[in-house]
Parts: sequence; C-alpha cells; structure tokens
Amino acid sequence: MEIANSQMRFWDILGQHKSAIIGVAVSSVAVNILMLTGSLFMLQVYDRVIPSGSVPTLVGLCLIVVFLYLVQGIFDILRLRILGRVGLLLDAKLGRAIFDYVASPDKALTRGAAFQVQQDLDKVRGFLGSIGPTAIFDAPWLPFYMGLCFIFHPMIGLYASAGALVLCALAMFTEILSRKLVVRSAAAQQQRDEITDAGFSSAQAISVMGMRPQIGQIWADKNTSFVAAQLRLNDLVGLMGSASKIFRMILQSGILAVGAWLVIHQQATAGIMIASSIMMSRALAPVETAIGHWKHFVAARQGWGRLVDLFEDHGAEIDAPTQLPAPNSSLTLEHVVAGPPESKKPNLAKINFSLLAGQGLGIVGPSGSGKSSLAKVIVGAWPLLAGAVRLDGAALVQWSPEALGQHIGYLPQSVDLLAGTVAQNISRFQPHADAADIIKAAQLADIHEMILRLPDGYETLLGSGGHQLSAGQKQRVALARALYKDPFLVVLDEPNSNLDGEGELALNKAIASVKARGGIVIVVAHRPAILSHLDQVMVMRAGQVEKFGPREEILTGLAPKRGRQVMPFTR
Repeated sequence: MEIANSQMRFWDILGQHKSAIIGVAVSSVAVNILMLTGSLFMLQVYDRVIPSGSVPTLVGLCLIVVFLYLVQGIFDILRLRILGRVGLLLDAKLGRAIFDYVASPDKALTRGAAFQVQQDLDKVRGFLGSIGPTAIFDAPWLPFYMGLCFIFHPMIGLYASAGALVLCALAMFTEILSRKLVVRSAAAQQQRDEITDAGFSSAQAISVMGMRPQIGQIWADKNTSFVAAQLRLNDLVGLMGSASKIFRMILQSGILAVGAWLVIHQQATAGIMIASSIMMSRALAPVETAIGHWKHFVAARQGWGRLVDLFEDHGAEIDAPTQLPAPNSSLTLEHVVAGPPESKKPNLAKINFSLLAGQGLGIVGPSGSGKSSLAKVIVGAWPLLAGAVRLDGAALVQWSPEALGQHIGYLPQSVDLLAGTVAQNISRFQPHADAADIIKAAQLADIHEMILRLPDGYETLLGSGGHQLSAGQKQRVALARALYKDPFLVVLDEPNSNLDGEGELALNKAIASVKARGGIVIVVAHRPAILSHLDQVMVMRAGQVEKFGPREEILTGLAPKRGRQVMPFTR
C-alpha cells in the first residue's frame, strides 16, 4: 500500500473525516457556552439572591446550574470520545501502510528504526485521544471571554488580557526551549534501543565471548544520555507548567483584588467581582492545558514529522498492475546493476544470464563477491539501479509484490520464522490454506515426519513463548515455505549451512523436484557437493560474473585453483 506525499499532510487526513471534526467543534461550542454557567450563577447569587433573601430563587438557580453542568459534562465527554475515534481513524488510514513500508526489503531500516515508526504513530494517536487537543478548540474562545471581562469593566478586561498575554508568552517560551530537548531525547532513546536490540539478538555470542561488561557499559552510557535528556525535558515542562499554574493563581487572586477595589469605589458589584474571576480562569484554561500537555504535543508533532519524512519519497497511489499469467518458461537478467537499499553505490554490475524452465544454477565465489546480493536482486528484495530482471519476458516490477510472491520461493541466508504455527509458517500465513498443499511442501523438504513428532504437530506454535526449533529444523521449515505451492522460481541462499547429512539429502531431493516439474532453481553454495544436482554454475568475483556455463565445464576450470586453496566455495 503506497501513500502519496500529499496524503501524509495531517490536516488533509483530518479533512477526510470532516464530520468527526465538525462534531468536536460543535461540542466545543456547547462546552464553552456552558462554561458561562458558573460566572452567571455567581452573578445572580451575589447581585439578586443575597440582596433579596429569596430562598426559592436560590433553589431554582441551583437546579438550573446542576442541569447545565450535566449537559456540559455530556458534551465534554462526547468531544473526547470523538477525538479518540479520530485517532483510531488515523491509525486505520496509516497503520497498515506503515507496516507495509517497514516490512519492505528495499527500505534500509534498522529494527530500532522500524519500531520507532510504529511508536511515532502511537504517539500521534495517543495525543489525539487525550485532553490536549481540546485546547486547540477552546483557544479561539479566549477573545470572547476577554470581551465579557471588558463588558464587566474595562479595568477587569485589561487586567485579564495582560495575564493572557503573559501565559501565551510562557507557552511560546516552552515551545522554543523544548523543541531541541525533544529531538535529543528521541535520538538518545533510539540509540539506547538499538544497543538493547543488538544485545538481545546476539545474547549468546556476547555471553560466550565475555563481551557482556563492554556491551553493558555501552548500553549504560546510552541510557544515561537518554535519561539525562528526558530529565531535562521533564524539568522544563514541569517548571513551565508550575510557573503557569502559580501565575494563574496570582492572576485569579489579583482580579479579585481589582474587583474588590471597583466594588469599594462603587464601579462594580460583588457579583461582577466573583464572576470576572471565574470568567478569567476559564479564558486562560486552554493556555494552561496546552502548557501542561506540551511535552506530549511536541512528541506527537515530532513523530508526525518523522512519518512525513519517511514517506516523502513515495509516489501517488497507483492502480494494481495488470495481472499476468504465471511464469513457466524463463528467467533473464539484462545488464543488471544493483546495490543495497537506499544506496546509490552498486555492488553488482554487468550481470547478464538466462535460465530456462527445468534448469538449475549454482552461484559460487569468494566471500563478499556478491552472491547473496544477487540472490536478493533476483527475487526482487533489492531495487535495481539499472537493467531488468524478467520472468517470461516481464520485468518483476510489472507484478505487484503479492502476485509475484506466489511464483517465487526464497530461502534467505538468515532464517527467521514468524510467531505462529508450523503450518502457518509453511503456508506463508495465507488464510484458509489447503492442508494438502502444506503437507506436500513439508514432504518435499522431507520434514513431514519431524513435524509430526513436535508437541502439536503442524499446529505447534513457534516464536516467542512457543516451541524452539534447532537451526537445522528452522532451515528445513523455511525450505518447505519456499517450496509451498510449487513456485516457478526457487532461490536458496546457502540452504545447507545448518543441515546435517540427512538434511542435505532432503535438500538435494527438493532441488531435483523443482527441476523435474519445470521450475527454475538457483542455489548460492559454499559446499561443492550441492552443485552436482545443478546444470549451470556461475562464478562471481567483486560483484561481477567471472564465469558462467555448464557445471562440468566450470568445475573443471576451477579444479587447479582449488588445489592452490583459492577455491571460490567460501562462505
């Protein structure tokens, strides 16, 4: 799912949910009008009830006030609930697209950066569901309340306006000071989380090689930087929040003093004195709310900014490509130049070769020669800088990723199974997958019997909290996943790196089965034995094809080099 850059504009997305925003605005109008209840009540009590001594009037006013406060509470709850739903609508609009983006292999995101993207969306959604955004809808009412204060008396209006200007200045000061602190805190957190993730991923190697103290110290340093940045931000927001609260209390007491002075000089009534205090408090409430939630607002704004930056290179949404027939005849690479995602520097150049249905290719070469890179390019995991990869004459880009995936089986060098059952992993998590197809793939990989011996067979849960497979078992389950539903092109990157003799025998049978049914199989090899089941061999060096041809011819040419211990079958 692609998102156009224009669609990432916050207000454009909210504009697509005008009814919800209008609902919040209407609720805010009702809330702010009903906020006059307290001021008008005190005005009536001090100027009418007390002088007249009318208890029935007081009781009647109390009943009206209670009713109005209940209505105000209903509207306040309503707008908070609508804002929460707007956050959910935003998540529904962007959540899946963000997952598709971070899960795309041509985006060079670290695991920490991928988690940060999701956290950014969570921050935006969380802020929208909080009381913070209500300040945006209440702030336009500040001049209205200031105008009422002027109606009470010009001195009261001037005093309240001066106080509002000071609080607004505090809000702006908070924005200026907190902006850099939020950026530093987010950067420090990401650095710490990357160390945490690395420690988790490499826990065994770190422990075995005695690296825990060193890595622990690096983590502690990064954590100290993050905590220090977070503490400075919390101190600033807390300081400004306390300052605004204290200043507002001073203002509220001061306006009572101004009102009392006016009452003494018979320029105002006691009711106006009390009502103006309540009125000013309400007028300044949005500013105080904004300052109190400033940290969350800035974090949400920074998160949204990162989301916009993430998608800035995305083009507009395009229609799904025309559905092409399933490939069944050839694979061709034409003048391919490619490199890692987000890199303009190629590590593969001038790659040209073709394979026909029923053929198998072994790719060998020294470490760093580009074997695994080529495998990623062939399956479409890496973008091309030039040239084309074609199946039956159609470039890979002419298929959608979902459609292309049905015709490709890929076993990467590093095997990761997802949290789910064995059957789900083999079937690529397709809903309503046919059990016969799952079992067939397992049998092709020769792991059917092994799966049956697991605690719950094909329904055995894998991943966090599930059954732990050995490296060889994971590789064979991943091989079954690559063979699921007989894809035309099967690419295996060092598929026997964790296999024992029985596993290698099963792998050889799987390779033979792909060729026998008219598929194309490509194997990145570091053990020569596996090449005996392949027709063609390619030798790579420094990102280019050094030799390509029939297996016997290429292996015969490499034999003297193997005697001098420079054989290319290295990992």
